[in-house]
Amino acid sequence: MPTRRHLLFAGATGLAALATLSSVGRRALVGRAFAAPPATPQPAAPFEVTLSDAEWHRRLTPAQYSILREAGTERPYSSPLNDEHRHGTFACAGCSLALFSSATKFDSHTGWPSFWKPLDHAVDTNADASFGMVRTEVHCHRCGGHLGHVFDDGPQPTGLRYCMNGLALTFHTTAT
Repeated sequence: MPTRRHLLFAGATGLAALATLSSVGRRALVGRAFAAPPATPQPAAPFEVTLSDAEWHRRLTPAQYSILREAGTERPYSSPLNDEHRHGTFACAGCSLALFSSATKFDSHTGWPSFWKPLDHAVDTNADASFGMVRTEVHCHRCGGHLGHVFDDGPQPTGLRYCMNGLALTFHTTAT
């Protein structure tokens, strides 16, 4: 009969083994939890919109800079865009590239604006191994700004949930 000490040792050994696996190994081990779209590598050439750090600081608020340029995250339920239900387009707050249509927005009950599909050629993804887990980061195709992450627990037709920071977005209404 295993004792609590045996179970704790087995759990710690398993966590240590998981921590030493490469990100590819972790994806294979964990499986569906990382079945979001394959990460696309960051381009070798600069983004279409490339600014100096000082220029980004002038263009963005401190909170926007933290998210878009330093991959920060806003508090859940803090963005007014989470409750935005008008027809329109959500664009990058850094460079104004249109990213998501309001037609693909849904309430994920996570506290961040969520979408099941980006606009064509609007976002890129890459592996994010921060916080001891592997996730798929979403960034703006034009300026490389961090937008949030994509998960595979969204609604059909894609089954994806693009969980975006509201401060990384701006909203533009369209006539109905």
